[in-house]
Amino acid sequence: MKKTHLIPLFIFILLALLLYRGLSLNSRNIPSPFIGKPAPAFDLPRLYQKDQRISAKSMKGQVWIMNVFASWCQSCRAEHLVLSNFIRHYKVPTVGLNYKDYGVKDYGNDVINWLAQLGNPYIAIAIDTEGRTGIDYGVYGVPESFVIDKKGIIRYKFTGPIDQKAVTETLVPLILKLRQEPA
Repeated sequence: MKKTHLIPLFIFILLALLLYRGLSLNSRNIPSPFIGKPAPAFDLPRLYQKDQRISAKSMKGQVWIMNVFASWCQSCRAEHLVLSNFIRHYKVPTVGLNYKDYGVKDYGNDVINWLAQLGNPYIAIAIDTEGRTGIDYGVYGVPESFVIDKKGIIRYKFTGPIDQKAVTETLVPLILKLRQEPA
C-alpha cells in the first residue's frame, strides 16, 4: 500500500513550521546591507533654511545619528520624547531626515507645526520630499534611525520607534564605544 496520502500531512507540517519560524522573528531586526559600509552621500536643503544644505560629508569626524521621520507618522510621534531626551542627555548630534512630508502647496508647514508642538531635538533637518535619500539608505518605513561613526560608516540601524529599552541597552553603549574610536 502506497503512503501518498501522507504527503499532504508532511506539506502541512512543513508550512506550519515555516509559519511558526516567521512569526517568532523580531520585526525590528531587519538586516541592512549598509552596516559596516559608508553612509550614502546626500546633499539636501535644510527645513528652516532652504537656501542652506546639509550633507553626510559635513557630519564626518563625529558620531551621529540620522533619524528618518515624518509628521504624518504616529510611531514617530511615539518615539519623539524618548529620542529627544536621549539626544539632549548624551549630546548626540542628530540629523532629522524629513521623509516625504509635504503639504499640497507649501512644503514644510506640517512638519514645522509638528516640531513646534513636540520640540526640535535635531541639529539640522534635511528635506527629502521625494524619498530618494531614504531609498539610498534602504528605508523600509518611518521611523528608522542610523548610527554613523566618525569615519562616516553606518554602524547600526534601528527600525521602528526608539524606546527607552533600546536607548539603555543598545544606543548608549554603542555611542560611548564609537566615541572612543579614532576618527
